[in-house]
Amino acid sequence: MKSILFLCTGNSCRSQMAHGFANSLLSEEFTSYSAGVESHGLNPSAVKVMKEVGIDISGHQSQTLSEFDTEQFDYVIAVCEHAASHCPTFPAKTNVILRQFDDPPTLAKQANSPEEALSYYRNVRDEIKHWITSLPAHINNKEQLC
Repeated sequence: MKSILFLCTGNSCRSQMAHGFANSLLSEEFTSYSAGVESHGLNPSAVKVMKEVGIDISGHQSQTLSEFDTEQFDYVIAVCEHAASHCPTFPAKTNVILRQFDDPPTLAKQANSPEEALSYYRNVRDEIKHWITSLPAHINNKEQLC
């Protein structure tokens, strides 16, 4: 079974969503993990919008990349530019991929209501789900992932 690490700045939102979708949709093909360059804690709005689609990530923990020093991954997928630019060197067998998604907390700052703020989380959640769903075909066909 192949392994994937989803990497983000704080492992609080986008990487957690990707991890949740991978666990839910791809668990027969991949073992998935998530981490951040830093640990910002789990974002409650990310938990909420994932629960809306039947995926409970409330038990996830915000972890740092250093907690996986002894692990080897087939794929490291950076879901934001900051994580990609602060990504350490991985062994040659590890495929490092940048697939950037907008940051829901940053987008939500412009919202006029809590419901509007959640709409930004939902939009990014749905983009992540769509991409995760297509991930095995891209990997198996060795297509460009970004």
